[in-house]
Amino acid sequence: MSNPTRQVQFHEFEESPTLCAAPRPTESLEDVSLTLKVELGRTERVVKDLLALKVGTVLPLNKDVGASVEVSLGRRAVARGDVIEIDGQYGVRITEIVR
Repeated sequence: MSNPTRQVQFHEFEESPTLCAAPRPTESLEDVSLTLKVELGRTERVVKDLLALKVGTVLPLNKDVGASVEVSLGRRAVARGDVIEIDGQYGVRITEIVR
């Protein structure tokens, strides 16, 4: 008993990006705005001091320029970085992306 052989022919065709390209799963989310949070420090005060707060009061924090901080999205850490100061404004230089 012989096995019949089937031949399959493949034809090349030109793909049309508008018809065949599937969108990336995150493509529809790329323009959504989210709020990132960076905690630049903490301080403890007694209630008497909190009640005395007024405009112009300075509360020293426990982090300095160069300190490591965590960048969070909601309750989830998404990156780590170092506090920097440029022209009197604070920022964070990202040093690690958390996966």
